[in-house]
Amino acid sequence: MDEELRSLTERLRQESGASAAYERLAGTKDLDELAAVLTESGQPLWARELAAFRLGVAGDPRAFEALVLLLNHRDPQRCASAAHALARLGDPRTARAAAALATNELRVAYALHPVRLLAELRAPESVPALITTLSRRLRPHDPYRRVALACVEGLGTLGDARARPVLNEALAHPALAEAAVHALARIPSPRGGS
Repeated sequence: MDEELRSLTERLRQESGASAAYERLAGTKDLDELAAVLTESGQPLWARELAAFRLGVAGDPRAFEALVLLLNHRDPQRCASAAHALARLGDPRTARAAAALATNELRVAYALHPVRLLAELRAPESVPALITTLSRRLRPHDPYRRVALACVEGLGTLGDARARPVLNEALAHPALAEAAVHALARIPSPRGGS
């Protein structure tokens, strides 16, 4: 069993009180049954999360909206599970949604998992969104260092030359400097340059 799925199932089993409803949702192979949980009123959050996760990793696009909502949840474990499922969903809307969440200054406290997802997706939206998010985190006394560090690491993973200026700025921030050095080393040098 995938480690992310194991962690999710253990957490949600506890949230559900190991109910019969949990066991049914965890064991069903019927994607329509899982999708119904996302549209039926009165479903508990644990059931919606389990259904969305299972549909997402199965590549069922009916999970998209629920997973995006969970990606922006205040609970980091829910965000991590949603990011994992969205990365496997293969929905073309995912990168645009993750970029919108990562660059939303009103929700920056919850941007860590959207930032990491953007790096994993390697979509056209990824580099511009990570540059925008990181440039905002380079203000003095910004409290979101984990988000900034995830941006630096993501830009290094993506290795896009457009990130060079913001990564050079990140060198001046002690909490980011080492990661910025590594990220810059992963960006190919321009032809004819040093």
